[in-house]
This record gives sequence, C-alpha cells and structure tokens, in this order.
Amino acid sequence: MRDWFWRRVLSLSACGLMLGTLFFAASLTPSLLPRTYLTQGLLSGVAMAMGYGLGVLLSILWVWLELPEAKNRTRLWITTVAGGICGIVALVFLWRTAEWQNSIRTLMHLPPIETAHPFYVGFIAFALFLALLGLGRLFALSARLFASTSQRAAPRRLASLIGTALAVVLFWTLADGVLIRFVLHTADSSFQRLDQVFEPDTAEPTDPLKSGSAASLVRWNELGRQGRSFVATGPSSSDISTFTGKPAMEPLRVYAGLNAAETPEARAQIALEELIRVGGFERSTLLVVMPTGTGWIDPEGIDPVEYLHHGDIASVAIQYSYLASWLSLLAEPDYGAEASRALFRAVYGHWTRLPRDHRPKLYLYGLSLGALSSEQAAELFEVIGDPYQGALWSGPPFPSRIWRQMTAGRNPDSPAWLPRFRDGSYVRFTSQRNALPEAGDHWGPMRIVYLQYASDPITFYDAHSFYRQPDWMKTPRGPDVSPDFQWYPVVTFLQLTLDLAMATTTPMGLGHVYAGEHYVEPWIAVTNVTDWSEADIARLKEKYRADR
Repeated sequence: MRDWFWRRVLSLSACGLMLGTLFFAASLTPSLLPRTYLTQGLLSGVAMAMGYGLGVLLSILWVWLELPEAKNRTRLWITTVAGGICGIVALVFLWRTAEWQNSIRTLMHLPPIETAHPFYVGFIAFALFLALLGLGRLFALSARLFASTSQRAAPRRLASLIGTALAVVLFWTLADGVLIRFVLHTADSSFQRLDQVFEPDTAEPTDPLKSGSAASLVRWNELGRQGRSFVATGPSSSDISTFTGKPAMEPLRVYAGLNAAETPEARAQIALEELIRVGGFERSTLLVVMPTGTGWIDPEGIDPVEYLHHGDIASVAIQYSYLASWLSLLAEPDYGAEASRALFRAVYGHWTRLPRDHRPKLYLYGLSLGALSSEQAAELFEVIGDPYQGALWSGPPFPSRIWRQMTAGRNPDSPAWLPRFRDGSYVRFTSQRNALPEAGDHWGPMRIVYLQYASDPITFYDAHSFYRQPDWMKTPRGPDVSPDFQWYPVVTFLQLTLDLAMATTTPMGLGHVYAGEHYVEPWIAVTNVTDWSEADIARLKEKYRADR
C-alpha cells in the first residue's frame, strides 16, 4: 500500500498541482453573483482540474522539447514541496471566501454570511477534481492505445498526434451523442409537460375581448401555460383608474401558443386576426412582444406601460418554444428569430396599410431571449420608409447583434456597462438609475432603449474573458459589481459561465431579474408619455417597490 501510494504521488505533475491550486484559489474570489458552498465547490473543482490539465500540457511540452527533467528523489522532493505550498495557499484563500462573498451580498442587499463552509467547499472541489483527473487519465489511456496502433504505419510523434485526435473524437462523440442529447431530451419532455399544466388561478376568460375566450380564434388550451398566465393577469381598467384617478380602458392582450398552429407564420397570422378581432389596431399604442424561451412574458415589463397609457394599449405575442431560454438558445437558436420575424411582418404589414393618422403607434418589446429575438424582427432598411416608433429591450443576451454593435461603438467617455451612443437620438442605455436624460432631450423618429444591469451575466457574459479582461470590468464599474472582482485567465471565464446559469437567482432589480420600477422611465421615454407628473411617476415606481 505504501509503494502504491507513493507511485500515485509521483505520478502527479508538480506543475499541474501548482497551476491547479492557483486556479482553485482564484475561483474563490467573487464574480458577478453570490454562490452557495455547493456551487462554489463545483466551480473550484472544475477550475482546479483545468489548471492541473494546463500544467500537465506544459510538462508534456517540456518533455517534447527534450529539456532536462527531475528524477526519482528530486522529483519526489519537488512534488512534496509543491503539494505543501498548494495546501497553504488553498487554506488561506478558503479562509477569505466568506469575506469575498459578502462583498457581493452587501451590494445585493442580502444578509451577510458568517461562514462560507470552507471544509464543504474543499471536500466537494477535491472530490470533483479527482473525478475529472480520472476522466483525464482515461482520455490519456485512450490516446496511448490509439497511438500504439497507429505506430505500425506512422512515425512515433505523428502516431501520438493521431491517437490524441482519435481520442478527442471519441470523447466528443460520447459527450454530444449521449450526455448532451439525453439532457436535452429529458428537458424537452419536462418543459413540454409543464407547458400543458393548467394553473388553478388562471380561469378561462369570459370576456370576448380576451384570447382563449369562447369568442376567441385561439382556444384556451392552445395558449400554453405561460400564455394563459399572460392573458389572465395584468391590471384591469378599474385597477388603472383607481390608481391614476382618471378614466381607463381595459388593456388588450393577444397570445397564440405553440399548439395554435404548426408554423410560426401560421401562429403569426392567427395572432394578427385575433388582434384585428379585438380591436387592437384601434388603440393608440400597439406592442409586438417576444416572450422568453418558455413563452413567459414578464409582468414587471408589461404592466407599467399599461398603467402609463391608461389601458389604451394592445399587446400581441406568439410562443416559439417551451424550453428555458438558455436551453432554447442551445437547442433551437433560430426559432425565436424566425417567430419574431413572422409576427412582426404580419403585424407591420397590416399596420402599414392603415391610414397614418388612424393607426396606433407601434413598438417592440422583449426580455432576455425575447430581446434577442425581437432585435432580429426586421432590418432597418426594411422599415426605413415607414418606421415603427421604437423598442424597449431589457436584459439583452450577449449574442445580441445590435446591442453588441452599439456597445462596441459607444462614446469613448462612457463605460461598457452603461454606454452612450453618439448623440442619443436613436439608442440609449439605462439601468437601475435612470440614465436616459444624460443624452439630452432630442430623439429621432425611432426610439430604442436598452434596460440592463451591470450585474447581469446574461448580458455581460464574455467568452473572450478566457484570455482577456472584459471592458465592463474596467473602472468605473457598475454600482452592483463587487470591487473585489478581479480578472484571471480561464478562471473568470468559468466564474461567468456559472453566473450565467444562476442569473435569475438574484433579488429583484439585480442580475437578470428586472424590476417594474426600473421599467417606468424607459417606457415613458420610448412611448413618449407626456401626461404624467413627476409625483405620479414616483408613485407608480413606489407601487412596484411595495409589491415586491
């Protein structure tokens, strides 16, 4: 047993241990979102494994270059010393984990933690590291077996390259063909069943002006779970009138679920006909809404604009998926854009045929994956002759093309997390604090506003953080980003990837959870609301703060 133990110790790479420990320690530092001891342990285990793997690659390169190597006792001494240093570094950083996590929790108005459970974190991380190390050694064994077979017909180094390539293909095929497909199939089945659930508090409407009613062109069971929630909730005319003290209309909400028709074009046509039926084009304001991947439309985003327009507004949306947004983006990335273009073209085509002085003002809205899809509804050259009036896109995902272009082309004196683009007459950015007036009072014929939080990893995830610091991490930083958040190669990429999966676990008004109070001023700017006093605007914002 003693000989077996020392053989295992000697088989470890000293360079790998050092880099693995540095990656482990760096992973304990804060990023955008707070972590539990479980998520921290998983993150640290993966970071340690990646650092170790990088160290092994450097060691292989050292050998390949035929540089001198340590042997026997010297190698054992180096490995032992490296292990001791690694242990000390790991303990020091584990001891500071709670302090670093509290630097985020304080900004997010969460109670501080007394301990980050360092022993649990260390145990989970080390167990995961050993599992990944075993997987890595299985990969190396496969590569050697392929290489030994290839040596019969190829030189030694070429055979090693062939063996490694074949092992990569084998492992990737197994991961993609078995693991990923199994996860997607399981998720697809689960979300499909969830979409068919009838919630007890969303009764079938009796109002003929509501989608899903007996008079509707869309049956109640064709709306989907999120569509039924969208239609059955929201402020009524009496709610709005009671709040404002002025007469109000009943807001119109039209929705067509996945079961309404097979194709996006067919669902868009049904939604258009339903919108015409209920009189949506007779209202003063019309919203073309793209939901998130599950079909959900955030009431925090829609309800405020219905108050601001005293109910004289209609909203229309179609469902394109029932998967969570990140799964929809992975499994069916084009479905949202396809549905968005179909709905916009149907509505816009009818809208442009109406007399200009007898049609509503037309706006786009989307949150998260809905914002990404809504961005792709139409190219500017398609609408320049008869433009719609504007759009509000909140929490735009990092692949959003227009958002990326505007951020990259921002004025040099503005930060990446809150850009200013030229004179602000076309597009503006805002966050928890209303930054829209900073661009002045001048707006062009089309008004675009992005609502985004600096702590939102869906928006600010950056794959290039693997090897370079993202612009939004430079000073000055967003008010909800920890000053202790430092950039480390590879590790920051892993931290942001974990943050991406946990983006909706934050309190409202932070991360990827957008608050109704922060929608009020963007909607006023986009839809040009002029009949609300400053006091009434403050009262509406307070209403959403009180409803949390």
